[in-house]
Amino acid sequence: MAILIEKALLLMIILRLLSGSIEVSAALLMFKLNDLEKALYINSLLALVGPVVLIVTTGIGLYGLTEKISLTRIICLFSGIFLILFSLKAK
Repeated sequence: MAILIEKALLLMIILRLLSGSIEVSAALLMFKLNDLEKALYINSLLALVGPVVLIVTTGIGLYGLTEKISLTRIICLFSGIFLILFSLKAK
């Protein structure tokens, strides 16, 4: 029996697996380097990866739901993402 999976869902899964692999690899690299300054640098690079993955996976999901979800809900979702990212940068 074949399992059917939507392309958008498959892309989201692959992207999240890739993101998780990057996180684990970065932690292992920090452990191997055993240097606080280098670990901080690696961590700052990860801070760029997280929001990009969030935006891209949400965009893929919304693209897959374009026929099932209203424009108002899409705008609300992207506004929520924007507010999350804005609050991370606000002092």
